[in-house]
Amino acid sequence: MTTVHPVRRPGTADALSPAGDERSPAGARADRARQIMGRTAPWLVRGVMVVAVLVFALLAVGPHVLGYRTMTMLTASMAPEIEPGDITVASPIAVSDVTEGMVITYHMPIDDGALVTHRVVSVEHAADGSVLVQTKGDANEAIDPWTARLEGDTAYEVRAVVPELGHLVTALRTPVVSQVLLYGAPLLLAAWVLLSIWRPTPTDDTAPEKEDQA
Repeated sequence: MTTVHPVRRPGTADALSPAGDERSPAGARADRARQIMGRTAPWLVRGVMVVAVLVFALLAVGPHVLGYRTMTMLTASMAPEIEPGDITVASPIAVSDVTEGMVITYHMPIDDGALVTHRVVSVEHAADGSVLVQTKGDANEAIDPWTARLEGDTAYEVRAVVPELGHLVTALRTPVVSQVLLYGAPLLLAAWVLLSIWRPTPTDDTAPEKEDQA
């Protein structure tokens, strides 16, 4: 009787039985962390870009297109309705429409004429058609020590408050952060584009390998 023995090709090795995963728990955790970062990093970049676009639209585009004004509250004179670091959004109204109880933004008639945002407590219409107002901060005990004449035909009434955004705006204006954004923003945008284009292609590691035919 003739016995036929299988002949191996030169250079081939015996197949080994599948072995268990010999990675240490630390290595497995590191792999898991890399997978999580790989999934969350693109969404994180997208989120930062969306927030940046919305802030730019609110502070830079909106005032030119819609005509409103934004201002960072620096003091607590209007707390708790408006806290330091909040951004106020004021829209234009006719000076003749200013009434008691409104929160308006106007130039103080003293010192350097800085902008102030306070509540109107009294309104007087002068004979020449101008409007004189007295205001008070909600957190202040006394009325502001001046009477302001609202110049022109338009006043600005506070319509909305964006909490805490002013802190971010102040931070962005510092020299160090400005330089970082100047060079970092283009890199962040490029990374976002690359992550959107070069998505990893899923692979199936469980597919059986093709066996050599003798």
